[in-house]
Amino acid sequence: MAQKLKKYKEILTEYWGYADFRPLQADIILSVAEGKDTLGLMPTGGGKSLTFQVPAMAHEGVCLVITPLIALMKDQVQNLRSRGIKAESIHSGMRHDTMVTLLDNCVLGGVKFLYVSPERLGNALFLEKLPGFNVQWLVVDEAHCISQWGYDFRPSYLRIRNIRAHLTGVPVLALTATATPQVVDDIQQQLEFKVPRVFQMSFARENLAYYVKKTEDKQQALVRMLGRIKGSSIVYVRSRKKTKELAEWLTQQGISATFYHAGLDGVDKEKKQQLWMDDKVMVMVATNAFGMGIDKPEVRLVVHMELPDSLESYFQEAGRGGRDGKQAYAIALYNKTDDRKLKKRFTDAYPPKDWIEKVYQSLCNYFQLAVHSGAERTFDFDLPDFCKVFRYSRTQTYYALKILQNTGHLHYVEEPENTTRLHFLAHRDELFRFQEQNPRIKDLIKLILRSYSGLFSSFAYISEAYLARKSGITREQVYDILSSMAKYKLVTYIPGKKMPQLTFKQNRVEPGTLYIGRDAYDDLKERHGQRIARMLQYAAGDAVCRSVFLLHYFGEKNGAPCGQCDVCSKALVNSLSGAEFQRLSAWVLQQLKDAPMRLEKLVEKGTQDEKKLIKTIRWMLDNKNLKTGADGLLEIA
Repeated sequence: MAQKLKKYKEILTEYWGYADFRPLQADIILSVAEGKDTLGLMPTGGGKSLTFQVPAMAHEGVCLVITPLIALMKDQVQNLRSRGIKAESIHSGMRHDTMVTLLDNCVLGGVKFLYVSPERLGNALFLEKLPGFNVQWLVVDEAHCISQWGYDFRPSYLRIRNIRAHLTGVPVLALTATATPQVVDDIQQQLEFKVPRVFQMSFARENLAYYVKKTEDKQQALVRMLGRIKGSSIVYVRSRKKTKELAEWLTQQGISATFYHAGLDGVDKEKKQQLWMDDKVMVMVATNAFGMGIDKPEVRLVVHMELPDSLESYFQEAGRGGRDGKQAYAIALYNKTDDRKLKKRFTDAYPPKDWIEKVYQSLCNYFQLAVHSGAERTFDFDLPDFCKVFRYSRTQTYYALKILQNTGHLHYVEEPENTTRLHFLAHRDELFRFQEQNPRIKDLIKLILRSYSGLFSSFAYISEAYLARKSGITREQVYDILSSMAKYKLVTYIPGKKMPQLTFKQNRVEPGTLYIGRDAYDDLKERHGQRIARMLQYAAGDAVCRSVFLLHYFGEKNGAPCGQCDVCSKALVNSLSGAEFQRLSAWVLQQLKDAPMRLEKLVEKGTQDEKKLIKTIRWMLDNKNLKTGADGLLEIA
């Protein structure tokens, strides 16, 4: 095993430039290398990808990676290619001929990493070619999506169990950043682990102080925070419109800010992200679309202007602060209107079942589908137009689509893969001759070859807007030139699409017969309601240490009070310093770890200041970190 680990470290250094693994990475790698089904719980930014990328490079065969995030899929493919590693992706919206070529390349050994969206797992062509891939590992990223107990359940993930039947003897590596104990157990059950095997990093973040700031004027509170806490910041809001409005308002207050959301053009996203990464703007105002795949260690402040729907979402987003190990702050701004907003979002998310059927039948009429027809037909879908035609609420219609997706009737892709792809078919000599005969496009071809790699061996993602800006011609001219080259069979050019897509997974059912099962509606509604209740409990409470509350939610029962959140700070004013409190509370937990103890005995054992120790114990009792048993013994709650 030591020899294997040495080999993995050599690969880590050769391809990624790191001298050694981070905590837990090596344990997960060795577990999978032994052929064991493994679940890794690692916080955002903990280096999950390397746990499968490194060992895959040491072995023959394809590493099959299932992930729901197309943008992150694209980033990882490009990142691997930049290191000279063969990687491809399959996702909804791909042309049939492109998919055939790619899958054949996998069979022939021309692909090392194949990223697949869960929706593609049921594709007949994919299943037909899969046995010829020589799959070495099956990786399930964002594994919490397979659990109906989780905060981001995706029915398409349930197809992964069927894939295991096609991959006899292939171990599974499941990865996620956040999961409750119930979700941890469910992931392993759903993925049919032969033996439970979990590697989990503690969710504790000693350098990250959690605060809930109760205020009626959130924007002014935000400005004061940004004035006090210097450095790079992320401010999360709920709506795309609000990202722009708040960023512009902050700029007017003399604070450098930009905004980000899923609806932006790819070039705009890249530009805004780079400005923030390079510290040319200090504040990124964003929806939850921002953060996945973003690795900026020195974020000092993460602010939530509104509460997310779950502690899982909050913890993941807040955790983007302080990854460099230095002091950072995660602050949720809260007032009583947040209760109403969360409850309204919850009500909108579960419209009545008869109304969901009404939306379904209207969709079938909108696309002129007859009863008992329509299965596997895909349409471009303009949600605003549909709602205008039928006079439906856009918000409730959106959630009706999500529920219809959970029932297996539809598949709705809000943000389809919208990046253009280009593959050079001509040899370099042939391309050179074409350039010489067509001087008008010579500079554009040179720019493309300078800007993107791997164009002759496979598809590369390109941006017409970027090429237009760099070459000094219009985007339409770039499109015309590439289209012309495609006609001459010099390139394969697939322009991107931004229009959302709707696929009918089953034939249209007769009115009054749409089945919405308990597992696709009632159970999910109940669990969603429980998560919202816990989120509100976190925000409204002021008695339990914020860190302890979060740790307890994720199954860590023995977490010590942090001594730095707003709850701890309030308790320690004019009493103990945060450092003293942390030291004393950690000592108390250590003493009670093996067996309960009487207060007098505990105080007697301590070499600390007796008054401070008693004050710490009293605080821990009041805040449910400790409890007193029937026999009067102190024990960990």
